[in-house]
Amino acid sequence: MIDLQLLRTELASVTERLAQRGFQLDCQAFESMELERKKVQTDTQELQARRNALSKQVGQLKAKKEDASALMAEVNAQAEQLKRLEGELESVQLRLNEFLMGIPNLPQATVPQGHSADDNVRLREVGVPKTFDFTVKDHVDIGEQLGQLDFDTAGKISGARFSVLKKDVARMHRAIAQLMLNTHIEEHGYTEVYAPYLVSGECANGVSSLTKFKDDLFKIEGRDLYLIPTAEYPVTNFVRQQILNLDQLPLKFVCHTPCFRSEAGSYGKDTRGMIRQHQFDKVELVQIVHPDRSAEAHDALTLHAEAILKKLELPYRTMVLCTGDMGFSSSKTYDIEVWLPGQSAYREISSCSNFEAFQARRMQARFRNEKNKTEPVHTINGSGLAVGRTLVAILENYQCSDGSVMVPKVLQPYMGGIERIHSVA
Repeated sequence: MIDLQLLRTELASVTERLAQRGFQLDCQAFESMELERKKVQTDTQELQARRNALSKQVGQLKAKKEDASALMAEVNAQAEQLKRLEGELESVQLRLNEFLMGIPNLPQATVPQGHSADDNVRLREVGVPKTFDFTVKDHVDIGEQLGQLDFDTAGKISGARFSVLKKDVARMHRAIAQLMLNTHIEEHGYTEVYAPYLVSGECANGVSSLTKFKDDLFKIEGRDLYLIPTAEYPVTNFVRQQILNLDQLPLKFVCHTPCFRSEAGSYGKDTRGMIRQHQFDKVELVQIVHPDRSAEAHDALTLHAEAILKKLELPYRTMVLCTGDMGFSSSKTYDIEVWLPGQSAYREISSCSNFEAFQARRMQARFRNEKNKTEPVHTINGSGLAVGRTLVAILENYQCSDGSVMVPKVLQPYMGGIERIHSVA
């Protein structure tokens, strides 16, 4: 969540910055709660001072062996008043906290202003889309003709937005994840972790707003547990309610997990194929860093994700999301989009975000700085990459006129030297 003190001291500025991302801050509600909080705190302090003075007088009377019963009765009455005021203060603080938890992050000054994806800005474009001398197919037709991508069986088992992978396509899916893990561990210095696929509501609320986005998650009936939509949820929470030492930073984790999303509100988008599914795999990159290093770390993490596409020789571009297209928790986001010949379009394959201290405040994740004082860490994460979408990109970019698919050279060692995937027929 955003810094409460910033809201108190720079309300007009915060309101303007939030408006840039399409969020209307209810200033009247905030100011009303602040006035109530200040009044209750003032009343509490005055009553405590009065009670302390009376208690001192009671002590003096008792020392003189004089009757202090009247003053003692007043002290006891004030104790009841204090208890009531403490309850009122706790109530308004809870409402303030709930109010804060519903406010999105402030965009960085370097984020371009805009309302939708149309206003995003291209940062760089790498590789040139291949020209084919035959009519290209999308990954659905390619996979089904290979006999190794089966949506009908998946539908029979689980319904829409699931897939079954077979033989060499399944093997390639596994190989992609292994390539990503090995690259990030051996070349980029990440520590591999294996994390739970279920998180509590508190953990989910630590990285985003559970209230706003709970419909996007699959909940376990009768339990305070949710299937993870990304490994960001469990891995970022590694540092929840912790105070790290300065020399522990940065922490760099890589985690391969299945991800589960209800796709609430997608309204029929990408119903064909593997682009938008209820279950998919991702290799996630998470960094916990010093605030002074977060911008640099964010850029580096994005390049780490891009490195996979370079190894696979897939054309892509990196976009800076505008204020109106960023996620709730993000202060700045780069989207990496891979070229898909079957759609003749670039499609997102990774989203790399700097959350600054937003998630850390929600999780109470802190570190001791150079002055030995505690302050929130900064958190960064991104897909390195989405495994299923990477598979889609390979099937479409490496398709051949006879219906077979070439295996990228970097993946061949992971697939027993297989150079081409042929139809099982």
